[in-house]
Amino acid sequence: MSTGIELISLTKKFPDLTAVDNINLKIRKGHLFGFLGPNGAGKSTTINMLSTVLKPTSGTANILGYDLIHDSQKIKSLIGVCPQEIVMYDYLTARENIELIARLHKIPKSEYKEHIDELLGKMKLLDRANSLVKGFSGGMKRRINVLMAVIHNPEIIFFDEPTAGLDPQSRRVVWDFIKDFEKDNKTIILTTHNMEEADDLSDNIAIIDHGKIIAEGSPQQLKGEHGKGDIIEFRVFNHSLEEREKIVSFLNGNSDILWAKSLGKERIVFNAYDGLRNISHFYELLDQQFKIKMQDLVIRQNTLEDVFIDLTGRNLRD
Repeated sequence: MSTGIELISLTKKFPDLTAVDNINLKIRKGHLFGFLGPNGAGKSTTINMLSTVLKPTSGTANILGYDLIHDSQKIKSLIGVCPQEIVMYDYLTARENIELIARLHKIPKSEYKEHIDELLGKMKLLDRANSLVKGFSGGMKRRINVLMAVIHNPEIIFFDEPTAGLDPQSRRVVWDFIKDFEKDNKTIILTTHNMEEADDLSDNIAIIDHGKIIAEGSPQQLKGEHGKGDIIEFRVFNHSLEEREKIVSFLNGNSDILWAKSLGKERIVFNAYDGLRNISHFYELLDQQFKIKMQDLVIRQNTLEDVFIDLTGRNLRD
């Protein structure tokens, strides 16, 4: 399998921090690569360097055989970028916003006219093609932004939080659209905070934190290698927050439990070694200690979100 993108000791330093710290990474051509990390971990800085917006402090990258430093103009013609921020002209129609990008890429009108209608159809927006985007919802604008990134048929596409703020139906439309590009042997780099999205779409994933890659592999590999124990959720009725916190504190003091926390108004969740086998033990333990029954019990394996939290910590990031 050929390499689409290779990062070689890629580093970006600012006066007050090192945002990307000596990253080495290979991304296979024709695959969808998920790039995950907490806020401020270095994701956007990495993407900005690969898309030629930022110049690296040191190191480089090869993109389809072209050097990031010396061949930046050629690389710009090969990539499409869908930024996290919605960028378009409110007083142009949906079609005109996409046409503008096509003309900037010097695509003949005869080539892009039908292609725009095809793309709008895939995004379920063809009936609004001639409407000013000023009146569009945020979700509709985000779908137009996705189309603006791909109208020139790029070989490599960077999607930065492409479904942020979308309702479930719109999110699925965007997911299907992205999957179609992978079928066309395009190389896709996806940054997202939606772990279900990353799990469902990505062939491989890298998790970055404090500017360094801390884990890499397929979603299945990451869940198998880093997921520990089983996740157990249950509901307790008619207990105050203070009472639930006492239960959580008790569970966190158990040597067989990795962590426990309150979830919502009535649920408690904990991660336990061999949780499925030992569920009756935990049931009896809580009954004896607090006279409570574990109701609406759910036992599941670790998700990608559990792995992400386990690797990057539970503290909030700015």
